[in-house]
Formats: sequence, C-alpha cells, structure tokens
Amino acid sequence: MHFIDVLIFAIYMIVMLGVGFFFLKKNTGADDYYVGGRSMGSLHIGLSVVATDVGGGFSIGLGGLGFVMGISGSWMLFTGLVGAWISGIFLIPKIKKMESMRNFYTLPQIFESLFNKNVALIAGLISGIGYIGFTSSQILAGAKLAAGSFPSLDTETALIIMGTIAVVYTVMGGIKAVIYTDTIQWIILMGGLIFIGIPMSYHAIGGWEEISKSVHPGFFSLTNLQWQDIVNWSVTIIPIWFVGMTLYQRIFACKDLKTARRAWFIAGLFEYPIMAFMGVLLGLFARVAVDNGMFASAGIYTITGMDPEQGLPMLLANILPVGLMGLMMSAYFSAILSTADSCLMASSGNFVTDIINYFYKIDHESKSFLRLSQIATLVLGIIALLLASFMKSVLDLMLMSYAFMVSGLFVPIIGALFFKMRNPLAAGLSMITGGLVTSLLQWHLNSEGVAHINLLITQFSLKLPYNLDPNIFGITASAIVFAGVHFIVKKK
Repeated sequence: MHFIDVLIFAIYMIVMLGVGFFFLKKNTGADDYYVGGRSMGSLHIGLSVVATDVGGGFSIGLGGLGFVMGISGSWMLFTGLVGAWISGIFLIPKIKKMESMRNFYTLPQIFESLFNKNVALIAGLISGIGYIGFTSSQILAGAKLAAGSFPSLDTETALIIMGTIAVVYTVMGGIKAVIYTDTIQWIILMGGLIFIGIPMSYHAIGGWEEISKSVHPGFFSLTNLQWQDIVNWSVTIIPIWFVGMTLYQRIFACKDLKTARRAWFIAGLFEYPIMAFMGVLLGLFARVAVDNGMFASAGIYTITGMDPEQGLPMLLANILPVGLMGLMMSAYFSAILSTADSCLMASSGNFVTDIINYFYKIDHESKSFLRLSQIATLVLGIIALLLASFMKSVLDLMLMSYAFMVSGLFVPIIGALFFKMRNPLAAGLSMITGGLVTSLLQWHLNSEGVAHINLLITQFSLKLPYNLDPNIFGITASAIVFAGVHFIVKKK
C-alpha cells in the first residue's frame, strides 16, 4: 500500500481515538457510559443499529458468501430486515412501556424484572460470553482485511493492531462514542462502496462480459441455495433482535417509543436490500478476479484452497489507485470497528452490571462504577483479542456467538413478555439447557473441538438431520424445558 493510503488510514484511526478521548471527558456516570443519557435521536440510533448488526464481520462474511454462492447469499441479511421490523412492531412497545425500564442498562435487568435476580445472573453470563465471541469475530474480520490489503502484514500482527484500536477508544468513550462513530463509520462505508468499491471493481474485472464468461449462471440467481440455508439463517439471526444486548442498549438510549421504532425501520432497510447486495456483489467480483489472474502476484491462481473471506480485501487491494485505497480501507475498517465497539460495550455491561454487581453492590452513578466499567471493558477486550487468534472463519465465529445467545435467551424472554409465563425455575433451566445443547452440538460439528467429547458424541451416532443448525435444536430443547417446568409448577 502506498504511503498516501497509509497516511489516510492512520489519520482516520487517530480521529476515532480522538472521539473516544472526547467522550472520556464527557461521561459522568453509568447513564452516559452505557445508554448515552437516554436522549439519542432516531437517525443516529438507526445507523448505529445497522452498523453494529451488519458491520465488518457481515461485510467480510457477505463477501465470502458472494464468492461461493453468488447473489443468493444476500438472503442472509433479509432475515435481518425481518427481525428488525418484527421487533420494532412487537418488542419495542412492550419494553418502552415497562416502568422500571427507565433505570435499566442491560437486557438481564429485564430478566430480573420479569423473573428474579438469579435468572438475570444466568442471562448476564450467556450474553456476556456470547458478545465476547462476537467482538472476537469483528477483530478477526479486521485482521483478515488488513492482511489481505497489506501484503507485508501477517494476520497475527493485524489482530494486535485492530484489537488495540477498537478496545482503547471503546474503553475511553462508552456508548456515546460508539453511537456517534457508528454514524460516521456507516456513512463512510456506504459512500465507499457505492462510489468507489463497486464501480471500480466492476470496471477492473472487465464488466459484464468477463463476469458472464467466468461465473456459472446460478451465481446470478436468488435461488442458488438450499432451504436449510434460509432456515438456519432465520433461526439464528431473527431471534437476536429480541435478545441482543447491543440492541437493548440502543432501545434504552432512545428518548421515546416513536424514536426507537423509527430507528429500527431505518436499520432494516439499510440491511436489505442495500448492504446485502453490495456485499455479495463484491464477493462475486472477487471470484471473477481470481479467474482473470488478478491475484497471481500473491501466488493465487485458482479458487481452490483460497479463503473466500480474503477475496474481497484482495480485490480492493489490487484495483484501487493511490488515495482511494486508503479511503476504501478506512470504510471497511469503519464497519468492523462499529460492530466491535458495540459488542465490547455489551459484554462489559453484562459483566459489570449483571455479574459483578450481583455480588458487590456499587452505586451506578459513582465514579468508581464508571472506572470499574472501563477496566472491565479493557480486560474483556484483551480476552476477545486472544480468542480471535484461535479462530479462522469470521462468519462461523459470528453465527456461533449469535446461536449461543439466541438458544439460551430467546424462549424465556418471549414466554415472559408475550405469554405471561414468568416462572423463574422454568426460565433458568431453559436458558442453561438451550445454551448447553447448542454449544455441545456446535463443538461436535467443529473439527477443532475437544477430541474425547467428539468421540463420546460419535459413539451415539449423533447426526443433525437435514444439515440443520445446532441452534434449532437448542431453541427447541429450551422451549420444551421452559414450557414443561412452567406447567408442572403451575399445576402444583
């Protein structure tokens, strides 16, 4: 990368750190740090929601889907649109009408209000651990982008650089820094893709003539996928809109119900069709670039053995001229940071407010609580960075983190809010069951899982039918336990 591109990129990173430092001086307590003073507007919140949900991980992951299956990969974010609008219509009004919500910072506090503090503790553990994994996926996405863009930079070094920047400005600034930088970052990404990335990539690979010669016609079809793909994405992604800690923080940050619902509708439209098709198209263009020999200088001549998620950053690194390369890389790093910072804030909120505060009560408006929150954010950021160093696939890590949270938290929150089923024992057991079932099945399907556990499960000839996602079985198990215990206790 040219010195000018590096300079543009460096200036962008310094500006992001500057935003964090600015809000370091503005934050006075937990209200500012975790929920932005509860006075944010719909545009900032809407852009922050979509930036957090899609972000760099899905941007890089969508590029990988476009590389291997074409524009059908866009259906993954259609489930994001559905989830955003359903939760905007049904969930947000119920949350905003809760009187005690005005003092909440986290999702588990809602569990405490609906069940009890022990259930809230379990919810805090599930959500906190899940968001550490999700933060890791964003850091890994940033590392892959950096390694694909800077030939002299290895992935491990890129991990350290990206992780450090994301963690430092999140620790300093809190949710206000996160939301305002999300707005800036999303505008930069959209502008970069629309005016730079897509048109220049299309021209560089030879336009429609080269694309049609290189790619199978199925890659231009919206039906080039299996029904299991739609089911798995739907069951994993739609429920996250009901249990995502990052989303509840933004609901709490909205000044009123109307603002929150408008923000969710804005977010849904940006997810699909806007970001969905831009992401998969760039991945498709990267596949054509491989066939055209554009990656030969990196020793890549065919798609065989190539990491699909590296295709997009390598394409951009090969086609963009001096100056534009720096702008485009800043755009993608913007998206990655916008999700990493939000997820890290969510995990920090869970561990401080729902876990540490469970054992040691601390005044939320005190300076000591604010300092504890910043220290927790730093420690959890380091843990996320270490986890990212052991993983290979951005999309797999993201979906595994999503599934762990969804399978544990979805059934109890739906049962309590919409069906008035508020038995604490049922909630606690269903959360543990859902999380364990999904985690064990994921572990079994992951070739990197612990050998003796894989062997134990294999002895029972366990195979998931129809290649369905483990999350489906986790949610099912959670629902059976929740309903069963609820009605047994009710009869007694």
